[in-house]
Amino acid sequence: MSLWNLVSHMPPEEFSSLSAEFPRSLRCLLAEWLENQPWEFINGSDAFCSSMASRLLSAMLEKLRSAASSDGQQSQILQQVSSIENTFRRDPLRLVAVVRAILEGEKAAVLKRDHHLPLSFHRRQEELKFSLGLQRLQHRVREIQALCEEGPGRDGAVQGPMAPRELPTLILEAVKELEAAKQQVLKRIQIWKRQQQLAGNGAIFEEDLAPLQKRCENLVEVYFQLQEQVMAVSTEPDLLPRLLERLNEVLSSLVKSSFLVEKQPPQVLKTQTKFQANVRFLLGPKLLKAAPKPYVVRADMVTEKQARELELSNYSNTLSESTGEIVHNTVALETNPTSGTCCANFKNVLLKKIKRCERKGSESVTEEKCAVLFSTSVTLSPSNVSIHLQVLSLPIVVIVHGNQDNNAKATVLWDNAFSDIRVPFVVADRVPWDKMCDTLNLKFMAEVQTTKGLLKEHYFFLAQKIFNDHSASPEDFQGRQVSWAQFNKEILPGRGFTFWQWFDGVLDLTKRCLKSYWSDRLIMGFISKQYVCKLLSMEPDGTFLLRFSDSEIGGVTIAYVIRGKDGSSQVENIQPFSAKDLSIRCLGDRIRDLGQLRNLYPNIPKDQAFGSHYNKEQTGKDGRGYVSTAIKMTVERERWVRGLCWRCVHMGWGLHRALAGLSIPWPPHSVLPPAHPHGLPHSGQGGGQGGHPSTPQQGRGCSPLSECSCSPQPITDGLASLAVPLPGPCLQAPRVRPGTQVDGGGHPALPPFPPPNPGLAHLE
Repeated sequence: MSLWNLVSHMPPEEFSSLSAEFPRSLRCLLAEWLENQPWEFINGSDAFCSSMASRLLSAMLEKLRSAASSDGQQSQILQQVSSIENTFRRDPLRLVAVVRAILEGEKAAVLKRDHHLPLSFHRRQEELKFSLGLQRLQHRVREIQALCEEGPGRDGAVQGPMAPRELPTLILEAVKELEAAKQQVLKRIQIWKRQQQLAGNGAIFEEDLAPLQKRCENLVEVYFQLQEQVMAVSTEPDLLPRLLERLNEVLSSLVKSSFLVEKQPPQVLKTQTKFQANVRFLLGPKLLKAAPKPYVVRADMVTEKQARELELSNYSNTLSESTGEIVHNTVALETNPTSGTCCANFKNVLLKKIKRCERKGSESVTEEKCAVLFSTSVTLSPSNVSIHLQVLSLPIVVIVHGNQDNNAKATVLWDNAFSDIRVPFVVADRVPWDKMCDTLNLKFMAEVQTTKGLLKEHYFFLAQKIFNDHSASPEDFQGRQVSWAQFNKEILPGRGFTFWQWFDGVLDLTKRCLKSYWSDRLIMGFISKQYVCKLLSMEPDGTFLLRFSDSEIGGVTIAYVIRGKDGSSQVENIQPFSAKDLSIRCLGDRIRDLGQLRNLYPNIPKDQAFGSHYNKEQTGKDGRGYVSTAIKMTVERERWVRGLCWRCVHMGWGLHRALAGLSIPWPPHSVLPPAHPHGLPHSGQGGGQGGHPSTPQQGRGCSPLSECSCSPQPITDGLASLAVPLPGPCLQAPRVRPGTQVDGGGHPALPPFPPPNPGLAHLE
């Protein structure tokens, strides 16, 4: 986003003080064009600055006249244009100062409101600064060339119409400007590398290296021109070696820094698995001398210690021993004249084995970092100088088994996010929680491939989970630091996994099965079970929401409200669905199957919310004449039948089992039922076998069978949804087969009725 896009939506009166010499209407016409010119970097009144100011004035007048021709107020605009021309034609540097003040005022207003400027604006400013610096440098070279052609007078003084200055002084200034431009290029290369690393976590990355290559090539051209002019200076023999040394340092830095890993190897690398990588030499097309045999780039594995030693030596040392065996690790460095690139493409590289180094403290295998070192030796033209080029890949975690992948990804994520430019591979052990939130959000959006990121409510839940603090407010977490141990070493309380292992499970589930639901904001997701109860407790019967399971890795559950006859509400949570479950029947169809789900929280009818996610149901016969079948989901919810004594429930359950053809054993006798409306004696209160009442208990126990007042009601188990009517009031004792144990009341000693399990979902 440009600065003008922000400024144009702000009240015009905020900028009234900036319109004294330059009308606001003209600023509107020039819009983004104005900020895309190097006004802020034209500092000075020398010939170069005056020339640039004149060119900017001419370009502005042409732009305004072109805009006036398509505007309804053409005459008024042309009058203003004429006024601008008359005011600044004799002093274009004054126009530069006026426009610079306007842009500075607009930046200050945006900073006051937003506290930051758009990243694209900063990037454009950096490009303008380099472009103007390069033009100034080229102007300086032409100036020196003109002085050299005129020739020096006595004592080395330059003769001619230009101001008399010594030629060595001009060359020194040019070399100084070349060094400044080189530093700007090296900084831009470091930024590119950092952005490439952040892209591993999902950040936006402009991979195109063509602009950087063009910058390097332009500076090399200036280098050769200045080198030629320095060699022509013979009046200062003591100065010559120093100038040449500084120039050669510029070339060496540019050459070594322009050897880059364009495509990184996988940062989690499994042994015996092929991988690809690509190395690019930005100055190759311009500097590589034609050789009888192509130059070869070699790839070797290095440990963290070896990488650190190479970095500290500024890559002047060579590798003594590789820490792993890489197959097909040499590739030719080839120049493509069509694309103007010089690359080595590693296509079928394989890490055969890895030599583990001694680990630090409690460090696990998946915390051990290494890298691939790409190296080659080339000869530069036209100087025939040989130079050794080396570059390290991003940190790599080598694994030998797939079950190490999750923890290895955690190491890579942490390193990519919080390493910055550093000694390999040092990274902070504790980081601010807000930066951790940004990292998790980037990763989530990139993995799921969605534009809908995490919300403040999600960050709050994640903070409660990683810090194990449910009493703090969202503001309390803002200043906290989270450690690597909290992220992926310490097991979460009451769980069998770490925070990252749980979060990565959510990522995988959402990516594979829930992308469209998340993108439509149908999943609340990161929310605790306790908060769900608080949200839903006052909602109508059938209100539901979706959240990620807090107790399982890679599960999503449905929480919904049910209300009893007395109006009391209860929030139930259905057993979480895994990716495997949702591959059998998708989430939308499961929600459609459950009639007890009516409105998505807060009050969206479920068919309106999820209708686009339903699959079309097939009916009738298919093309081959077969009758269509369908899988449906139900929720198993056993209910204790109101109005029936405990023995009647057992009788009904036995009949139910018989009619349903179930051949499953009775539950263990240790499983006791919940409170029964007729009362159930405690242990030792006349209970028979299995804890059943054997004698009448005044006010608590069951009446004798002949006096039972149970009403005929169906018994359902919610699984097969099969209702079995009982044979009315218990007027007589049931028949008991010979040998069957009976309790004190003459009833068969049956095991207890299965306990309720309200949240178990089944497909039928």
